[in-house]
Amino acid sequence: MRDQSVQFRKSQRVYPTPRPQQLLGRHLVDNHAVRDTDLLRALVLQRHQNAPLGHILISQGWANQDQVLEALSQQHGLQRVDLSNITAHTRLLNRKPAQFWLKHRAVPWLYSGTQLVVAIAHPEHFDTLKKALHGSFETIRPVLAAEDQITTFLTTHFRRDLALAASTRVPLHSSSRRRHRPSSLLPLMMLATLAGLTAYSPRIGFTLCCVLAVLTLSLFVALKMIGFLVHLATKAPDKKPPLAQRAPQKPLRLPRISMLVPLFHESEISKALLRRLKRLTYPRSLLEVILVLEEHDEITRAALAKATLPSWIKIVTVPQCGSLTTKPRAMNYALDFCHGDIIGVWDAEDAPARGQLEQVARTFETAADNVACLQGVLDYYNPRTNWLSRCFTLEYASWFRIVLPGLARLGLVIPLGGTTLFVKRDALERMGGWDAHNVTEDADLGVRLYRAGYRTKMITTTTHEEANCRPWPWIRQRSRWLKGFMVTYLVHMRQPRLLLAQLGWKRFLGFQAFFLGSVGQFLLAPFLWSFWLILLGLPHPSAVLMPTGVLFGTAIMLVVFECLAICISVTAAFACNRRSLALWAPTMILYFPLGAMAAYKALHELIWHPFFWDKTAHGHNTAEPENPQAPQS
Repeated sequence: MRDQSVQFRKSQRVYPTPRPQQLLGRHLVDNHAVRDTDLLRALVLQRHQNAPLGHILISQGWANQDQVLEALSQQHGLQRVDLSNITAHTRLLNRKPAQFWLKHRAVPWLYSGTQLVVAIAHPEHFDTLKKALHGSFETIRPVLAAEDQITTFLTTHFRRDLALAASTRVPLHSSSRRRHRPSSLLPLMMLATLAGLTAYSPRIGFTLCCVLAVLTLSLFVALKMIGFLVHLATKAPDKKPPLAQRAPQKPLRLPRISMLVPLFHESEISKALLRRLKRLTYPRSLLEVILVLEEHDEITRAALAKATLPSWIKIVTVPQCGSLTTKPRAMNYALDFCHGDIIGVWDAEDAPARGQLEQVARTFETAADNVACLQGVLDYYNPRTNWLSRCFTLEYASWFRIVLPGLARLGLVIPLGGTTLFVKRDALERMGGWDAHNVTEDADLGVRLYRAGYRTKMITTTTHEEANCRPWPWIRQRSRWLKGFMVTYLVHMRQPRLLLAQLGWKRFLGFQAFFLGSVGQFLLAPFLWSFWLILLGLPHPSAVLMPTGVLFGTAIMLVVFECLAICISVTAAFACNRRSLALWAPTMILYFPLGAMAAYKALHELIWHPFFWDKTAHGHNTAEPENPQAPQS
């Protein structure tokens, strides 16, 4: 460390104090680093973009990083240092957590006399760093270093700390890694009681299971019907005045957006993913796409090694720490490396709309302050692969184009999708990020946002995905979702009274209807199927205990439910501009029994493998719409 101090003193250069008028652009022009015309273009862009001038010049290819660093060095009178061969000063680094240094993009380098020398990447934010370090260090002197060097330096030193923090970011009382209280286990205890009663008195147990099955299905159907009716009631022609008659809108200063794309064993998807990302029209100086890889995932790393990534696409590698390897853990780790004020998520197989991020920026700009999250529409680009993909597309269209928008208008809790969601960074960090142990971290985050007083808004922008079109992969994927719903329900029902107080009666009942209904209708599906015996003229096992009129009425009610589901599916087919899919809506009755198989797989894993992430394989279908915003049937 003494050698470093000597080397630092020998390499010191004295810069004249810059005059106020000597701005960064002037230094770049004087150094012949940029042309006057390019500088003017960058200044025009900066008027509408919340990004530093140097970053705009680099992202547009009008200057390189070394030229900008040299100009910053001259502008602020700072010495430039190279961190590539510097040994970490453990005692200094450990005075603050890793997240602090990453947030400020700073490294406490060494002591020089009585001064602490701090390497920083953004001199304009030094006063903020100095204020944050007040009380920890006495005299602080900045030097200038490249941001990528600072990030690499900190990642190397805090490797284990960052990996551990990614697994435990959500407070224990809100995480599924904590053991559930007896009160939250009530649904599972009821199922166990029913199983025991069925073994003791099969007819009584069977009848109670039938009653519970009808109740949970009714809850879910009621929730869907509410969303459907709101959709029909609000579906009115556009009555906006012509452009010439509209009040002029103030220019929108676009925010910086960081998009997380978790990848795991994606050997077939990398080229298609990069091609789709390059279609985006959002300004490159404000867009940051982070490909999140697991350290031990040699398959994806090898695939990306063959690709040439633009400067706005970066790779973050998550260190292996223990046996937990989940998507939310990877995103928690990558969160500290993001620069954006808005954090978004895309999946590996996603094909987002070209102007999606512009719509996100405009919506956040005009939304209420308590709107912390936006959820886009998910759709599929391969509906014509086979019957399963057609049904999957209809199911998604029904949910994201009909039901969810209706529920959002009523202010009910929105269980987020795993992709095309955008969250304000400050709200996400206040929530503790994602629950690394929950296999449906999206649904859990949606509930936690509402409990904290935030709201989610649906937006019409569409992201196309690859529909799972093979039975067993479909069951595996659905079992992960259902297991996550079970876990999310148990976590938030640890304190039912607190949940009720935070959500209110309307949202509390909506929460119960969604999670109990979505899981119960599949777990208890065989008991629902028994009512078809009545319509076929066969005796029902519960005929001895229940009046014939009640059984027949229940069977008719289930038929009505199926007809309502068909109506929603037909409406959804027209809403997503795939009218020919409406012909397949009646076959959905044969589609949902697959969910029963997935539910029992999910229940088994909930008991024996609660944190197991059953990975969905992508890249089996290469179909892709030429224009993702205009799908074809």
